Amino acid sequence: MKLSNQKLKILYLMKILLEKTDEEHTLTVKEIIEELDKLGISAERKTIYDDLENLKLFGLDICVCKSKSYGYFIGSREFELPELKLLIDSVQSSKFITKKKSLELISKIEKLTSRENAKKLHRQVFVTNRIKTFNEKIYYNVDKIHDAISENKQITFKYFDLDIEKNKVYRKNGDVYKENPIALTWDDENYYLITYKPKYDGFVHYRVDKMDEIIKTEDLRILPDYDFDLSVYAKRVFSMFGGEEVNVSIKFHNELVGVVFDRFGRDVFLRKYDEEHFLCNVKVVVSPHFLSWIISFGDKAEIISPDFVIKSLYDLVQNVKEIYDKRDKSIGGRNYENKF
Repeated sequence: MKLSNQKLKILYLMKILLEKTDEEHTLTVKEIIEELDKLGISAERKTIYDDLENLKLFGLDICVCKSKSYGYFIGSREFELPELKLLIDSVQSSKFITKKKSLELISKIEKLTSRENAKKLHRQVFVTNRIKTFNEKIYYNVDKIHDAISENKQITFKYFDLDIEKNKVYRKNGDVYKENPIALTWDDENYYLITYKPKYDGFVHYRVDKMDEIIKTEDLRILPDYDFDLSVYAKRVFSMFGGEEVNVSIKFHNELVGVVFDRFGRDVFLRKYDEEHFLCNVKVVVSPHFLSWIISFGDKAEIISPDFVIKSLYDLVQNVKEIYDKRDKSIGGRNYENKF
């Protein structure tokens, strides 16, 4: 065993440097020799210097810190600490990644830096009690869908909802869907598959975590005779809610210009309406989610046209109002100050 380890000395040296060193934690040659000795590997100072030079030639960023003695450490890495923090933030906040898989991924990400820096990363992990999907198959679903897209094949699957007992209830009485997969996208904290419907020359989407029994068929995909622009689709479809796509003119207060850019992109057409407002003309899917988005801005956003969209928003507000009117016919005169 000792002889076998001896042959792998330079690899173990690289492993020690990657795991145990960073700018704040260095190892002297003497300490490196001691670490190798723990692994049953004997080394002399001269061979360590030679191995360090070879690792530098290999591409490892080995730096030297000079104080009372020379301390060696890994400088730049494939991923810097702020980048790893960003990756961990994404994993732990992603709704479509289960709690179990989130912890597994975070553990792997932590191995991309030194052990001491990994401790800093671990302190910022907050996965418990976050809203997470329950479907562990989502990762395999994504993989199957990617394979089908890359091989230009159609897929079949079953699609389900959950009842109040958290049981699967398959749509279409459990019949199989057969679709032409176009792209996968992450929207509103969920993963979605976008497919092409030749019959309607349009696109539909499905939540990947609600797909079951995905099978890649031998049938080639039927694709549109024009390019599909995922970014345009995402701008028009609010949180993947379906509906009719129309041109809508919206008046916004000037303070919401950043919100409009965030939603529709910097290339959206805006023009001045008056001193305090601007007009935005966009093509969107008119859905309850879109209408609710407009309502969320109160008197700082107003749909100008078309009339049927204005009517849809008015009906939505009235329907919600009627729900609460039924609870108390005199709601206008009742004091709810301490009700909640």
